[in-house]
Amino acid sequence: PALSRIARALKIIWDLGGVLLHWQPLQLLREVLPARAPDEAAAAHWRDAIFQSFGGDWGEFDRGSVEPDELARRIARRSGLGVAEAAAVIAAVPPHLQPLPQAVALLDALAARGFEQHYLSNMPRPYAEHIEREHDFFDRFASGLFSARVGLRKPQPELFALAEQRFGLEAPRTLFIDDHAGNVEAARSRGWQALLAQDSGAIERGLRERGLL
Repeated sequence: PALSRIARALKIIWDLGGVLLHWQPLQLLREVLPARAPDEAAAAHWRDAIFQSFGGDWGEFDRGSVEPDELARRIARRSGLGVAEAAAVIAAVPPHLQPLPQAVALLDALAARGFEQHYLSNMPRPYAEHIEREHDFFDRFASGLFSARVGLRKPQPELFALAEQRFGLEAPRTLFIDDHAGNVEAARSRGWQALLAQDSGAIERGLRERGLL
């Protein structure tokens, strides 16, 4: 009965990449650009140059204002990669985003306990379409928001405000799970509860500490 009252009151909002989906950019770059990224240090250089901490051109891709071909040209111009190399990295991301079994098991466990769950993800349009098509865990969500479809990206407060409106959230009764500290802080600044998801084990511990599992 106590858990049922909690479940009726609390809504859980998940990030996707790095939380429910595998995201290891150094691994990705070493696989796609082996000559450019023969070791971790070189891969880290190209990670920073290509993804720009998910700001810059890549941030515009997340926001839906840049298409893959133009993004590849921009990356090539500023990084020294060839356009084909940049395009290969862009194309390799969707199949890299595989479900993390332990995290998906937590999503399932929370669904079984009656929690309403949504997703809030910085995700370019073609990637969003790919993961919706390929991964069946989306039926556990009541709804969700992808950045590229609304022209906003975390940690913009406008995206959190939109999530509150779309998901019917009450800030104190919202738990947000994300792997980026800046996004977690943005959620907390709105009064949400938030859990920094360093790995699936950390998510499980945080959920158990809150009495949700």
